Amino acid sequence: MTEEQFTQAQTFWSRKDEIENKMDPAALYNWISAFLTTHKVLALATGTGNYIRCTPLEYTWHDGALWIFTEGGFKFKGLKKNKNVAAAIFDTNASFGGLKSLQIEGTAEIVELYSDEYNAAAAFRKIPLETLRKLPEPMWLLKIMPTEITCLNSAWKKDGFGSRQLWRK
Repeated sequence: MTEEQFTQAQTFWSRKDEIENKMDPAALYNWISAFLTTHKVLALATGTGNYIRCTPLEYTWHDGALWIFTEGGFKFKGLKKNKNVAAAIFDTNASFGGLKSLQIEGTAEIVELYSDEYNAAAAFRKIPLETLRKLPEPMWLLKIMPTEITCLNSAWKKDGFGSRQLWRK
């Protein structure tokens, strides 16, 4: 691949975004919230230096954040030094022209065990605190605050909008 071809490929969406119709930000955020509420698995990417990890995880969406209860694992190697994360959520088995997905960039916070925020997230998930306290290892809680969400929805073309829309906090 030549440098010119690489640049052409890399700038595809930014060039396309310049000419596509944008959705109303409130309508876009409502679509994002509905999408996140009706899905429950994401691929979370963490990393530091040359190390990267992408982990499929179950999540909930509420209070403007993604909430992930997790036993731990290699994702914490990246989180220890780098709070910046990325996540992907998508419809499976989408047909050509039927893609719906989100790419999320944001920051991760490890919520203090059994804090009010931790307890509220457990209640939202309907996980009894006594069950969490009895586990042999802690169940950690990640709170992902999105800073930018790239939305792909092929159906938006029918409404005169670009199939890719950006939401920024």
